[in-house]
Amino acid sequence: MTKVVFLITSGSDDPQKFLLGLTLAERSFDAKRYEDVKVLFFGPSESYLATAKQEEMEVVNRLIKKGLIDSACVYVAKQSGVSEKLTQIGIQLNPIGERFAHYVNAGFIPITF
Repeated sequence: MTKVVFLITSGSDDPQKFLLGLTLAERSFDAKRYEDVKVLFFGPSESYLATAKQEEMEVVNRLIKKGLIDSACVYVAKQSGVSEKLTQIGIQLNPIGERFAHYVNAGFIPITF
């Protein structure tokens, strides 16, 4: 069975796409469409996540509880000034290149939003 990693890069430029990616990740996990599902945040999605609306935060909190969110990029978070906010939400910060490579090398198929 296939494993997927959702790379969420959309932010305030396309909030609907941001929410669609998170929703698809959650529904794919709930429906057991894949062997494993993980979510990574990178780029504009990190700043947007730090100011997410209630509806979006409800989805993020469910993904955290289900263990689907791996992390957000530590370097982007620092440059954007959102490190503290993301860790308060419960998002771990890691070098995204390392985490993305980990999943690709483990056979995960990337899906970007």
